[in-house]
Amino acid sequence: MPAPLHDPTQLLYLFTLLGVGVFACSGALAAGRRNLDPIGVAVLAMVTATGGGTIRDVLLDRTVFWIADPTHIVVCLAAGAATWVWVRFFHPPDRALQLADAVGLALFALTGAQIAEAAQAGAIIIVLMGAITGCAGGLLRDVLSAEVPLVFRKSELYVTACVAGLTGYVLLRQFGFQPDVAGSLSAALILALRLASIRWNITLPTMRIGPTRD
Repeated sequence: MPAPLHDPTQLLYLFTLLGVGVFACSGALAAGRRNLDPIGVAVLAMVTATGGGTIRDVLLDRTVFWIADPTHIVVCLAAGAATWVWVRFFHPPDRALQLADAVGLALFALTGAQIAEAAQAGAIIIVLMGAITGCAGGLLRDVLSAEVPLVFRKSELYVTACVAGLTGYVLLRQFGFQPDVAGSLSAALILALRLASIRWNITLPTMRIGPTRD
């Protein structure tokens, strides 16, 4: 009998697939902005969707998730192809890449934290693994597409939103909240902070040494 939908492992798997799909879309959109061919679209979609989780699994000494279950690759390629078809007929909104990335960030950060928690990691490692899972794929995408990574742009509240939500997850778990409830609230907080940063240009103060460069 299949596990019920409220089973934390079932929800974790669902969130992972959703995160892969959304991040693959953001990778495909980035490839489209660079006018890449189908191979370039597929590569950026796969790197964006699997990069963070791959680094996390290597660091936690576990089987890389998309090797253990190639369904993730199928979802990734399907999402990239669907994005390709969509942009052939419709012009994506100016902030489509940022919005897709925000959703992927929230979903993947949550799954990374819960995987680290299942591996009996401490609170700091849970936050760190969640942040790596959520941020590293987008960083690799931006590097490969010759863009300044969102992680490093002073106009973006990115890693901060991720860490804030993951810290909230750790605290909620310590107060006895179930993983699905704590995870949903954590993901919602990450998404809300990220979208607020995009909408209202919320930033952190920057460090400046010497004269300002244009």
